Amino acid sequence: MLVIGQSLQETTLDETQNPNGFLEVNDERLHQKLNNRMLRIISNMFKPQRLISHFLQENLMNPFKNAIFSKKKIDWSCISTTCKQWIKNPLNMALLLWITCVIISGAILFLVMTGMLNRILTKKSQRDEWFEANNQILNALFTLMCLYQHPKRFYHLVLLLRWKQEDITILRNLYCKNGNPKPHEFFHMMVVIVLLHVNCFAQYALCSLNLGFDRSKRPAVGVGICISIAIAAPIFAGLYCFVSPLGKEYESDEVHCSTSSRLPSEMSFSFASRNDHGLVVIEYAPEWRGGLFDLKQNLSVAYQTLFCGFCTFGRNMKRLHFGNIYVHISTFFLFCMAPFCIFNLAALHIDDENLRRIMGFIGILLSVFGLLYGGYWRIQMRKRFNLPPNNNSKLCCGNQNVRDCMQWLLCCWCSLAQEVRTVEFYDIVEDKFSCKNQNHGMFNSSSLWSSPSLSNKVCSEEKQKNHVMEAPIALRINVEDSVIRRT
Repeated sequence: MLVIGQSLQETTLDETQNPNGFLEVNDERLHQKLNNRMLRIISNMFKPQRLISHFLQENLMNPFKNAIFSKKKIDWSCISTTCKQWIKNPLNMALLLWITCVIISGAILFLVMTGMLNRILTKKSQRDEWFEANNQILNALFTLMCLYQHPKRFYHLVLLLRWKQEDITILRNLYCKNGNPKPHEFFHMMVVIVLLHVNCFAQYALCSLNLGFDRSKRPAVGVGICISIAIAAPIFAGLYCFVSPLGKEYESDEVHCSTSSRLPSEMSFSFASRNDHGLVVIEYAPEWRGGLFDLKQNLSVAYQTLFCGFCTFGRNMKRLHFGNIYVHISTFFLFCMAPFCIFNLAALHIDDENLRRIMGFIGILLSVFGLLYGGYWRIQMRKRFNLPPNNNSKLCCGNQNVRDCMQWLLCCWCSLAQEVRTVEFYDIVEDKFSCKNQNHGMFNSSSLWSSPSLSNKVCSEEKQKNHVMEAPIALRINVEDSVIRRT
C-alpha cells in the first residue's frame, strides 16, 4: 500500500506541475492513466504468488495428471503381468480370499449398523441376527490370521532372546532395512516383536468376549478396548520400524554378504547320493521314491504319517531347510484345526438355524483347505530340488502346481509319505560344490556347468593319509576365471 500511495503521489505532482492546466482540461485521461498505473502495481505485488502457483502446477499437478490420465505413462501390460505373477503364488491367493471375505462381511455389518438395510430386513430380530453373524465372521477371520502368524512371532522372540549369530542374521533380514546392523537393534526389535504379540493377544481377548458372551451381555467397554489395542498395536509396530533406526540406512565398513551369514532360503540345495566308494554324487535329475500309493515300500514312514502327521511334516521341512520344525508343526496344526473350532463355536451364538449350519460348513471347509499348506510346500520342494512332475499330465488342465495341491487334498498321508521317503533316500547338500567326473578323475569346469543333467558327478576330493581315505572336502570353482579355490 505504501508503494501505491507513493506512485499516486508522484503522478499527482507531475500533473499539477503542468502549466497548461492538465488536470482541468484532460480529467478523463488522468483518471484512466491512474487506473492503469494502479492495476500495474497490484499485478506486480501478486506476481510471486502467480509464479509459485505456476511452479506447483507444472511440477506437482501435471506429473500426477500424466501418471493417471496419460496412456503413454502407464504400462498396462507390465501391470497385468505383475498381477498375474502375484496371484499365481498360493499364499497370495489365500490372502486375497481373506481380504475379500473381510470386505464383504465388513460392508454388510456397516450397512446393518447404519440402517441402510432396514427396507430389506424389516424386523429388528432379523437385523440383530445379521449383525451378530457378520460380527462373528469378522472375529473368526481376524483370529485365524493372528493364529497363523503367531508361531512365527514366537519363533522370532526366541531368536531375539537367544541372540546367536545365525539368529541375528535372520532377524536383521526380517526387521532391519537392507538386512544391515543398526544402532541398539536388540531394543528396537524387541519393541516391534512385543507390539506384534500384543496385537495377537488383544485379538484373542476380543475373540473370548465374542464367543463367551451373548450380544446382550457382552461388555461394550471391554470390546472397545480390545478392538482399539488390536488395531493400534500393528500400526505402531509398522510406524516404529519406519521411523526408528531399523528403517534407516547407516554407513558401515563391515561386509555382510559372506556365506556364513546367508539364510537357508537364499542358499541353493540339491539332492545327493553316495556311490560305491562312499563319495557324494549330486543328483541333478532326482526321482520320487515310489509312487503316490506305494506305502508298503516303507511301512514305518506310512505309520508315522498316519498317526503323527503334523510332527512328521515338521521334521521333513527341517530336513529340507524350509524353516523351523516347531513353526511348521504348529502352523500346520492350526491351519487344519482352528477354523473348525472357531467357526463352530461362533455358530452357537447365532439363533437362525440356516446361518448356524452355514457357519459350521465354512469351518469344516476351511479346515479341509488347510491341507493346502502341505501342497504349497510340496510345490516348493519339487521346484527347489528339480523333482519330476506327476506322470499323468492331463490332470488339472496340465498345471503341476494344482496337481500337487489336489494330491494333498485327496490323499494327504500318501503325499507326505512319498515326500518323506524321498528325503530319507537322498542326502541334502548345498549346491555350491565343484564336481569331479568319476570316470576321468579330473576337473572340467566347462562341461560341469553346461551339462547339469549329468548325475554322475562326484562332489569331493580324495585324499590319502597313512593309506586311509579321509572325508570328502568341499570345493568351489570360479567358472569365469577357471580357477579352483579351496573353501
